[in-house]
Amino acid sequence: MEHPRRDPDIARAARLIASASRAHMLKALSGGRPLAASVHLRRLTEAGLVVGEQRGRHHYYRLASAEVSAALEALAVVAPAVPAPVASLRVGSRENALRRSRTCYDHLAGSLGVGLMETFVSQGLLTGVPKTEEDGRGDDLPAAYGRALEYHLTGTGGEVFGRFGIDVAHLSTGRRPVVRYCVDWSERRHHLAGGLGAALTGRFFTLDWLRYGVSPRVVHLTETGRRGLVDTFSFEAPA
Repeated sequence: MEHPRRDPDIARAARLIASASRAHMLKALSGGRPLAASVHLRRLTEAGLVVGEQRGRHHYYRLASAEVSAALEALAVVAPAVPAPVASLRVGSRENALRRSRTCYDHLAGSLGVGLMETFVSQGLLTGVPKTEEDGRGDDLPAAYGRALEYHLTGTGGEVFGRFGIDVAHLSTGRRPVVRYCVDWSERRHHLAGGLGAALTGRFFTLDWLRYGVSPRVVHLTETGRRGLVDTFSFEAPA
């Protein structure tokens, strides 16, 4: 017997995320790596926002899906900015590092992720198609949800990413869209998500082009990665 499908309980999810402590935990988990913690996680697990696993005497938690991370990014885009004094040089350096290059669940974000996305589009590896006629041609790559472009992998893109070691054919058989985007909260522009975004990020780590930083979510581009991005994608990362 089929049960009627209920509408998503947006209010419940919003109440959980509205807690500053729980929101901070979710943002830390958006890096894609499991973390050990205890406070507030029972409620987040019951709501299906995070999942946990036990390793020895410790419980580790991660976001339940990429959609949770996308929701956090979207909320960060529309949330009012609250100016606050920088408490220390360490805090300021971490904030700058987050804006420069970070993970958004399992794909790249920050100025590095946005720069790569724009490079892929300008080189014809990806193409953006407006969803409706009223969106216009989309030349300004609008960053607001609802006015979005639909990005598609081109034939040239499939060849370039294939030579780079990405199994594009395999990506297209999965349930996850090959190409999606997130609106980057710090850049207010698009960065690459979906199966392709995750596969590229994983490849960057495998090749030692990226390394995790000390702070959650922060990643650093290595010198090998800097040269590799130039040689492979003609993309020169900002210093």
